Amino acid sequence: MKKLLPLSALLLTACGSAASLKPAPGQSLPVAPYGARATPTPEQLLTATPQQRPERSTELLRTSEERRSDEFDLPPQ
Repeated sequence: MKKLLPLSALLLTACGSAASLKPAPGQSLPVAPYGARATPTPEQLLTATPQQRPERSTELLRTSEERRSDEFDLPPQ
């Protein structure tokens, strides 16, 4: 059973397509979004926008800062 798991994972990764994506035969791309001048290409539809994949903030804390007081941090009663 344990040997089947890596084998099945390998088979699943091998079923991906390396060719460019195209609509199924007899089908067309989705209609152009409201306000767009042209229908987006498949490549444009698959490209993530910055809102969908924001950049990671890599700003490091360079100096220690004193925490401000928290008036709601009360001891238990």
